[in-house]
Amino acid sequence: MFSSLKIRNYRLFATGQVVSNTGTWMQRIAQDWLVLSLTGSASAVGITIALQFLPMLVFGLYGGVLADRLPKRPLLIATQGAMGLTGIALAALTLAGHVQVWHVYLAAFLLGLVTVVDNPARQTFVSEMVGPAQVANAVSLNSANFQSARLVGPALAGVLITAVGSGWAFLLNGLSFAAPIAGLLMMRAHELHRVEPQPRAKGQLREGLRYVAGRPELIWPIALVGFIGTFGFNFPIWLSAFVSDVFHGDAGTYGLFNTLIAAGSLAGALLAARRGHSRLRLLVAAAVLFGGLVTVTAFAPGFWLFAALLVPIGMFGLTVNVTANSSVQMATDPEMRGRVMALFMMVFTGGTPVGAPLVGWVTDTYGARVGMAAGGLISLTAALAIAVVLSRVGNLRLSVDRHNGLTLVPRTTRDLVPAA
Repeated sequence: MFSSLKIRNYRLFATGQVVSNTGTWMQRIAQDWLVLSLTGSASAVGITIALQFLPMLVFGLYGGVLADRLPKRPLLIATQGAMGLTGIALAALTLAGHVQVWHVYLAAFLLGLVTVVDNPARQTFVSEMVGPAQVANAVSLNSANFQSARLVGPALAGVLITAVGSGWAFLLNGLSFAAPIAGLLMMRAHELHRVEPQPRAKGQLREGLRYVAGRPELIWPIALVGFIGTFGFNFPIWLSAFVSDVFHGDAGTYGLFNTLIAAGSLAGALLAARRGHSRLRLLVAAAVLFGGLVTVTAFAPGFWLFAALLVPIGMFGLTVNVTANSSVQMATDPEMRGRVMALFMMVFTGGTPVGAPLVGWVTDTYGARVGMAAGGLISLTAALAIAVVLSRVGNLRLSVDRHNGLTLVPRTTRDLVPAA
């Protein structure tokens, strides 16, 4: 389960990331709660999220081209430093008592611009640290790292917001980026599995798109996470609406809900690390269960039932993310990995500028329950449709086994579901 941590460079990376990820989750919760406090609108929270992910939608593929062209370690030092500065700037405005909602919008947009380059560089740098044999395990541990921070970050944010206000959460997040920068500087360069940067050339972006378009094992996982990322991962909108309108809670309640999702997500990440392989059949099954659970949870009648269902939602949602990420990375040639992962992240997170305002409007207009159910139904429908497409492309049939239940098995030796 933890085999990648035997590698020194990856240990340094993981240690720095758990610190900065904790700060990132603190800022996310504080940012959402600050916007809700300033405006009283779930739509405004949706706009904030949309602005943060809009640059990925517009410029995401160019970020992948840069990640393939430039050495990744110095590139990550620069992007992590810039992300820290955005947190410190927002902290200064908030602590001084001058923060307005447009300041939060601007900070979210600037953070999104940096993420355009940081995300594909960070995703593809994993293979340089651990080598091809450990990529699937390292991707899963990265997610476990992120979700471990998600267990701590929202709780700390809830305490800080209640006690001293959102500004201190922003400040701690800005300072937390010193940890990954230190880890990157301390790495042993000669132990990296270097991928030579691609020379500057015309048509590299189109080359990446053609590469993905010709490979069903890449295009269908990317399409599936696009639907789920756009419509199914809008928890800041739904949870803030449930807290304020349905359960009449406070920032501590909002932090609790996020912590419960994180607990399930952490379990999903550790299970993925233990499996050590990624299959598209697992991806589709997890997506179906995720969409169904989100829909059911939207109509949970009581507080504690709603809270309890957030745990399996987190587990299956994270399984979708990790399985898609690792299967796409393992099916991609190293020289194309930056562009492919940029497309993956552009589709996964770049759809948020479309989905978040729409989901926020539905939530404001028809209520938290209808808004959440709509996102779950769209995710479920997309998962079922892509399951049918994959079964036909891969020439699969449904098999019923009284011991193992329902499975998809190949009609012939041809099976498009790769094992990493």
